[in-house]
This record gives sequence, C-alpha cells and structure tokens, in this order.
Amino acid sequence: MAASWLRAHGVKILRRNFRAGHSGEIDLVCRQGDTLVFAEVKSTIHPEHGAPSRAVNRRKRHLLRRGARNWLYMLGFPVPIRFDILEIFLNTKAPPSVTWRQAAFSLHEGSAR
Repeated sequence: MAASWLRAHGVKILRRNFRAGHSGEIDLVCRQGDTLVFAEVKSTIHPEHGAPSRAVNRRKRHLLRRGARNWLYMLGFPVPIRFDILEIFLNTKAPPSVTWRQAAFSLHEGSAR
C-alpha cells in the first residue's frame, strides 16, 4: 500500500525490503527527482497510542543508516539522500490514511530533524 501511495505521489520505487549484511531492513528504496529516498513504513490501528513514527527509535535509525550506507556503497557514487517515514493509519470504519514525514532524520546521528 505504501509503495502504491508513493508512486501516486511521483516517487519511483527502486526496491522493497532491502537488506545487506547485518543492516536493518529498509522497507522501500525510492527515487524522487535526483534524491534517493530510504522510506520506513509504520502502521497502527489505534492512533490513540501515538504516531507510528515513534517506533523509529535510535536503534532503528542506526540500522536504517547502516542499510543506506550499504546501498550507497553499492551505488558507487554520491547522491542526495533522505530518510522518510510513512505512517499508515488503519481503521475498519474508514479508508486508511497516510502521513508522509519527509526528511524525518538524517544520515548522521546528531542531525535529526
């Protein structure tokens, strides 16, 4: 669902569920214009428990950064990148809704946005 939603918003999906070595799995590797986008997808049925993006804690961000570095190493040349989080709110009484948190954090630990 997240990949379809991103495609509808002009994002090209390059790979789903990317994992290299002991890095964390990156849900979606995408391209938007010249920018390489590493997207994490989180969903919830109970929004009263808080935003799904809260699950992307320090440890998860570390694993995502490691996975992104592996992708960039394989790519072999520098490109602009960003880390996005897609929050999907599921509800049995309404269609799912998506919140797209672009540039949710950066490649370097001290540079959260």
